[in-house]
Amino acid sequence: MLRAAIFDFDGVIADSEFLHYKALNQVFEKYGVSVPKEVHWQKYLGYTDIENIQAVSEDYRMNLTPEQVRQMARQKAELFKQLAREETAILDGVESLIGKLKAHHIRLAVCSGALRDDIEQMLAGSDLLNAFDVLVTAEDVKKGKPDPEGYLLALKKLNQKQSQPIQPGECVVIEDSHWGLAAAAAAGMHRIAVTNTYPAEQLQDKAERVVSSLEELTIDDLQNICK
Repeated sequence: MLRAAIFDFDGVIADSEFLHYKALNQVFEKYGVSVPKEVHWQKYLGYTDIENIQAVSEDYRMNLTPEQVRQMARQKAELFKQLAREETAILDGVESLIGKLKAHHIRLAVCSGALRDDIEQMLAGSDLLNAFDVLVTAEDVKKGKPDPEGYLLALKKLNQKQSQPIQPGECVVIEDSHWGLAAAAAAGMHRIAVTNTYPAEQLQDKAERVVSSLEELTIDDLQNICK
């Protein structure tokens, strides 16, 4: 029986990665460097801001000092906040699916490697800011995906408000990466992959279903996965 749905954030709820890339590149351009989108996705996706700036500094021979790296990270954070306020990045089908889940009294959580402040900035311009019962972010865990710590913590937090504990097999996780799917599998949860970031062939071996958009999913689909 389906009792909870846990969503990754980047690439599932919002296309926040593109805004991160855009903000970083605006900072790099002040130093005469422009990183092509395909290079960012291939080499730097998943890095923290500091790691990203350090790697680009090395790869593009910018020779940045540690203080310059920290300064650029602060500038990027401010630019990201501005972009998050100005640009809608919520992906198609998200708000509709969340509405259906809430109408069926399914508990909702986010489990993401992003920072809490970034997630809240992205959700502030939508109707989703207060839609989730639990929000687990990078600040809440010691080990990121593919370790299951984040998903297990999300379930633990959901169960703090449950008289009858939700079991892992009663949870559906929606992910866009094989790392996230591996984390959900290790947590004993059911898995749906959405091809917003990676192609189906890179996801299908770890997912019980692969979709190109959340618009494809119905409540019956999610219930059937948990049977």
